[in-house]
Amino acid sequence: MIVEPLAAKDPRDLPGPLLTELTGLYASNQAFQQLSGDFPDPGDIRPEQVAAALADELAEPGAEVLLARSGGRLVAVAVTLAHHPDPAEPDPWLGLLMVHAAEHRAGHGRRLAAYVEDRFRAAGRTGLRLAVLENNPGALAFWTSLGYEETARRPDLAHGRPCVVLRKPL
Repeated sequence: MIVEPLAAKDPRDLPGPLLTELTGLYASNQAFQQLSGDFPDPGDIRPEQVAAALADELAEPGAEVLLARSGGRLVAVAVTLAHHPDPAEPDPWLGLLMVHAAEHRAGHGRRLAAYVEDRFRAAGRTGLRLAVLENNPGALAFWTSLGYEETARRPDLAHGRPCVVLRKPL
């Protein structure tokens, strides 16, 4: 798997083929999209909506979008935050890790999570946090299997959805 940061400064300026790949990845995860409520119609996710969602993510200082490819295909995306918007949170955050539905259970999510952890560890960070929607038990099981432990339950900052906050020491 090859991981590279999204090079575009503004995701609305992404090359058409890359935006098509990203839209396909987001749209392939319809069950998650229904849980999250991030798109008005999870069954009809449009390129301009994905570009706008990525632009919102990248508006946060220290945010980065990582693209993971295997065999030349986009198989996963991760969004990281070097610093959480809440200054009381000392750790970096993993805001999103999504694997194309056709690639689930192929190990891409585990490899991308390890890649993110290794990058923050190499930067001298001592922990990594993330939040999982309470209504997403599959994601909670995935992250706990990787050694993340619950530290809190609270609404997310953007939408007020109930979340489980998890942390892993690095």
